[in-house]
Amino acid sequence: MDRRHFIKQSTLFSIGGLLIPPLFLSACRKEALLEDINYDGKVFIIGAGVAGLYAAYILKSKGVDFQILEASPNYGGRLVKLSGFANFPIDTGAQWLHGKNSILGDLINKTNTKITLDDSEIKYWFNNQLVNSLHQNTDIFEGDDLPDISFKDYDLQKGLGNEYKYIVENIAGDQGAAASRLSVFGNNEDEENWNAGDDDFKFQETFFDLIDTQIANQVKDNILLNTIVSKIDYSQSTIQITDSYNNSYNADKVIITVAIPILKSADIQFIPALPNEKVTAFSKIGMDAGMKVFLKFSYKFFDQNIIGGSICAAYADDSIGKAQNDNVLLAFIMGEQAEYLTSLGSDTAITTALLQEFDTMYNGQATSSFVASHVQNWTTNPFVKGAYSYSTIGMGDARKIAAQPINNKLYFAGEAMNTKFLLVLNRLNN
Repeated sequence: MDRRHFIKQSTLFSIGGLLIPPLFLSACRKEALLEDINYDGKVFIIGAGVAGLYAAYILKSKGVDFQILEASPNYGGRLVKLSGFANFPIDTGAQWLHGKNSILGDLINKTNTKITLDDSEIKYWFNNQLVNSLHQNTDIFEGDDLPDISFKDYDLQKGLGNEYKYIVENIAGDQGAAASRLSVFGNNEDEENWNAGDDDFKFQETFFDLIDTQIANQVKDNILLNTIVSKIDYSQSTIQITDSYNNSYNADKVIITVAIPILKSADIQFIPALPNEKVTAFSKIGMDAGMKVFLKFSYKFFDQNIIGGSICAAYADDSIGKAQNDNVLLAFIMGEQAEYLTSLGSDTAITTALLQEFDTMYNGQATSSFVASHVQNWTTNPFVKGAYSYSTIGMGDARKIAAQPINNKLYFAGEAMNTKFLLVLNRLNN
């Protein structure tokens, strides 16, 4: 049902996971993996995030020759593990499992990976006080005949006053966007395609560990790290890929799984230039600023979830589901709030702003008990440049167009084109 299960019942929210891995790990048809791939050419995969790793995993299982080119020093993309900050490991990217009716759920069952249902309690920062419930129903962003306008404009149409501004910001932020940019209609269509289940789960270890041990370890010998692709020339029968050091690689087909901002900003030069229709489709797919900040305290004075802050619309106790219970609070920050904090210029300034907001909520206890912070700002990561994709106003069928292959040579996959990932692999036979 709900892609990140951000609404339970009227005005009861659960904190969604940042940077959801591609839909093929969450809600695509499991039986699609049984379709054969019969191809004897050389396939290059651009990007070693979850999409690229999983593409490689499937190609290897089918005996297809492949190579992955990854721009950063590490594989995993928006899956990153932080050790040593707390007495439990932390995912600084994708963190929650949203529903178990999926390929990923099957993998968890097969490997006996320990997960815990996250049904933690919610408090709202509303009219400058912490409350257990809200006066008005905010479950207004689902249903039939919803308009293609922003969450912000729609909540005003429905009579939610300015005091609900940051509650709505949290709902939109859970989808990766500012409330002023996320389409009510488009997002609802995305949610209707979700079939993995409604419950959210936390990993006792990390999301990264599962992908690392079960998928990345099978293909990591075929990954070239620190390899920034600068040009893809598909004008001839053999595709020539050039990296930033002017090294060349020859491929028969290329699967491109980079984050949508990389395609939107034309960091990769294509020869010939990509069709205008595809470039326009890229431009319509949204990806806002996003960051996660982990705040460690000497004792636990905070509630499990706090929603509605003006600096950060969603805070969550990060020890839920872990074997140990250090006092770590996650600040989940998206859209305009993430843009503001990024503009402060330093991790220290970001931390200070969050502590000041939490001091207001908890009578100064945040600063007095503060131990350390860790800022993961995906906005400033040069190979990601944001959180995860969302449906903008007027987006139409941009995802579908963006995912279409070109000349049976270039294939576009990954989180922003998630509805087409397995079709990409199947089309390699063509």
